[in-house]
Amino acid sequence: MAAADTPSATLRHHDLCSRGIRLARKMRSDVTDLLDIYVQRQGLDASISVAAVDGVPAAAAERWAEQTGTQRLLDNLAAYRAFRSLLAQMLEEQREQLGDADAELGPALAAVLLQVSAFTYHLEELLELESRGAPAEEGSEPPAPPRLSLFEQKLRGLGVLRELAQWAVRSVRDLRQLAKHGPGSGAALGLPESQ
Repeated sequence: MAAADTPSATLRHHDLCSRGIRLARKMRSDVTDLLDIYVQRQGLDASISVAAVDGVPAAAAERWAEQTGTQRLLDNLAAYRAFRSLLAQMLEEQREQLGDADAELGPALAAVLLQVSAFTYHLEELLELESRGAPAEEGSEPPAPPRLSLFEQKLRGLGVLRELAQWAVRSVRDLRQLAKHGPGSGAALGLPESQ
């Protein structure tokens, strides 16, 4: 019996998926609250349309139902690694702009950054359990972003937070699918078992 098929591995897999779902739901709730604070503090209109942001992976997947559990985990991991970097950059920009004067936005950004980091680690644990191992991060530091105006920084931040909220929803869906199947399941998870 493969290590991923043992009862303890199956139990651990289910536990990690359940905890991941709770983490993603909490993150979604906190990001929604942060979006409200962000829009207010940055003086933006909540209904403003923001174009896709470079470096922010889209949560929508054309063939979501055809993805294997490992593909879902890898997509999530890549997204949350990108969000971790983008949120750190947003936090630094916010501190440069406002210093410690804003007692609400900075701590809220820092808290979400911490949640994203914890969720990234959680996804790496799931990949380890899948006997795949988490891929190494490509380059320790992302390339320096182009210098943006203050307004462009605000819009990029809004886009990052909106997409992070969408990823939290997708992550819950992905982890629910993974929880239905045992560890090491390479089959496409969204398809009926007969296919």
